Amino acid sequence: MTDRSAQARQARIQQSFDAAEGYDAAAVLQRVAARRLFDGLRARLADRLPRRILEVGCGTGFLTHMLHKAWPEAELVATDVAPRMLERARKRVGEGVQFCEMDAARPDVTGAFDLICGNLVFQWLEEPAEALQILADQLAPGGVIAVSTLLDGTFEEWRQACTAEGLVAATPDYPAARTVQGWQPGLCAGKWTTERCVQPFENGLAFVKHLKDTGASVPREDGKAFSPAELRRALTRFDQAGAMVTWHLAYGCFQKPQRAGVFVTGTDTGVGKTLTSACLVHAWKAAYWKPLQSGLADEEGDTATVMKLSGCLPEDCFPSAGAYQASLSPLAAARAEGAEIDPARLALPLETPQRPLVVEGAGGLMVPATDTLMMVDLAECWGLPVVLVARSGLGTLNHTLLSLEALRARGLAIAGVVLSGPLNPENSKTIQEKGQVRILAELPQQETVTAETVAALSGRIPAWDDVWGAMQVWRKDFSEKV
Repeated sequence: MTDRSAQARQARIQQSFDAAEGYDAAAVLQRVAARRLFDGLRARLADRLPRRILEVGCGTGFLTHMLHKAWPEAELVATDVAPRMLERARKRVGEGVQFCEMDAARPDVTGAFDLICGNLVFQWLEEPAEALQILADQLAPGGVIAVSTLLDGTFEEWRQACTAEGLVAATPDYPAARTVQGWQPGLCAGKWTTERCVQPFENGLAFVKHLKDTGASVPREDGKAFSPAELRRALTRFDQAGAMVTWHLAYGCFQKPQRAGVFVTGTDTGVGKTLTSACLVHAWKAAYWKPLQSGLADEEGDTATVMKLSGCLPEDCFPSAGAYQASLSPLAAARAEGAEIDPARLALPLETPQRPLVVEGAGGLMVPATDTLMMVDLAECWGLPVVLVARSGLGTLNHTLLSLEALRARGLAIAGVVLSGPLNPENSKTIQEKGQVRILAELPQQETVTAETVAALSGRIPAWDDVWGAMQVWRKDFSEKV
């Protein structure tokens, strides 16, 4: 679609919503989606109180009202492309909210916002993934962005009724769920969930009126209007099939990391996490934190090793929440000493938040950290992008791809994979393609590891300022591929 045709379509959408006088009475599913979205973003915020909130595509204010009622002291900016919609929202919500006319795809507001949200607006945008990223860039550290959209299959019953009469429905083409999964703002942790809702209508005319009343009657670009006879045939067929439609909805909720940094984990024990961590600390002049350390009876500990190899100072390292002698999982090692790991001490350090922090996990993702938490649970809690360290040789494909799948199931952002050991171009290529992930670095096997070795290897690590940009390119490529 050309820029001119895209602008013309956006103008038609704006006019359609402005003319939707019966929106509040007809927008049943819009209310349902607003409630689902609100519940999800509130759960993601937990007990934190957002001070600045931006809502895009506020419509007549269903979600706006919920936001203002929950956080009346927050600065709430509600925006929409349709000025008449904004007036209705103002009447619904009352004082205490700033209403602005704005296109969600071209936000002209200044962050940082603690919460950005938009209900059922992204299906109307030409470049939804880019719009999501532009908005996420306005988040404050730890901020949340929550949006919803319609998916492929919505109004399928109407499409089938039209097809049965030899007609092509002009309802918009919505994205597939797999495509939407690729819409993830870089560095942010979170994921999409889906929902299917069935809405009955009295008859086909009521459904068509519903589309008009909710401003959703703008056809897709190549859609053609039916003649009266064609419309009657399609409506009759729709009524015979039960006069109901299915809505397929997706809800995305993502959180920006509370600080700069990465979480380093591995596909197994002894794959090179500590060497990788030392290289990252050296390359980025980063701080270091080993939350849980075991095996001190057999070695000096990872914090001391990273200090020696990277050249960082004691003040660059945060103290461990638990350090134990036995070479076991942190939970088992603590039990062997009759100790308990206090989850409260596992809170992510937030001092000097602009400085990168390298957090090194213990073992792999499914290693028990406490009675109730695995390492992957802690990674999810910290919300940092993950660097996955894997062996380069035989057996790495299964372990690495399974680990990547586990990370994505938790909605964790993946900064990339570091392969440790002899260079193996075939495995590197396979992991990159099958895992849809960036190979962040390949660290060849070393006979001895010294500070000089780490200084040389750290040259293979991308600069910290490049990590974010590289993730954006990779996420965009991934979205386009799927």
